[in-house]
Amino acid sequence: MIRLVGRLAQGILVLWVVVTATFLLMQAAPGGPAILADPKLTAVERAAIESRLGLDQPVSVQYLRWHARLLTGDLGTSFLYQTPTLATVLGRLPNTLILVGAALLLGILVAVPVGLAVGHRPGGPLDRLVGLVNFTALAIPPFWFGIVAIMMLAARWRLFPAGGMMTPGAPADLSDRLRHLVLPAAVLALPVSAELIRYLRNAVAATLQASHLTPARARGLSPARLVGQHVLRNALLPLLTAIGLQVPLLVGGAAVTETVFAWPGMGRLGVEAALGRDYPLVMGITLVVATAVVVANLGLDLLAGWADPRIRSRR
Repeated sequence: MIRLVGRLAQGILVLWVVVTATFLLMQAAPGGPAILADPKLTAVERAAIESRLGLDQPVSVQYLRWHARLLTGDLGTSFLYQTPTLATVLGRLPNTLILVGAALLLGILVAVPVGLAVGHRPGGPLDRLVGLVNFTALAIPPFWFGIVAIMMLAARWRLFPAGGMMTPGAPADLSDRLRHLVLPAAVLALPVSAELIRYLRNAVAATLQASHLTPARARGLSPARLVGQHVLRNALLPLLTAIGLQVPLLVGGAAVTETVFAWPGMGRLGVEAALGRDYPLVMGITLVVATAVVVANLGLDLLAGWADPRIRSRR
């Protein structure tokens, strides 16, 4: 319980550091909101807009006002869309959760069997082949895979849609949405599965060399039961740790993937907000994403305690 309270306190501190750093970086960035970039605006009109948006106040006052509104659940109004920031962000949040969740699930489904297979025979032909594929997946930027996937699988072979979340004008059924989800989820899952395979491969190889498996082998335990009762359980903790490390990378990669595939999620919204210097929207997206990452890591920490009783006993 004490450990859980400590993790919650750490999470709140992380959120404060993230939003503060984001606020200061936005203020230090050259240029200003796109709403003030119209050359037709007169000096009086520009001053009136700055006063209405609160941009004529010192940075310290803007910072304190944002925190004061945050305590009431008000994240301000988007400069670009002229809508409440929280409603705008939450409207895109489900789309990003669908994409990130599908990519994470796909990465785990690929990583577990492959990691177990190569971990059983480290240094073998399959291990070297998988290592080469993993190196390629981690070395090449995801947006390149996205462009290639659109060119080959969408434009040339027409197996999947090139972008968007559904076919315009067509009935919004589940099969259509799944077809639109395949390419962006696969591209986003590629580096994730590569990292998870690497972690799981090392964990399985180390577990198979452990001395506590000798009695199990002596009892004639079948390979399937050996993996299920001993190897997989011991490899679960490193896998959960690796998944926790991948969650922030997934969210960051979603911004690029959503832009390439025109997926209407928070990542694409964040790119538009950053380009338009939409301060309230950037702050709102940062807060929501950082909160989601902190909550996800807290949940994985609880799962790690279930997987390893030694962690649970220290709480």
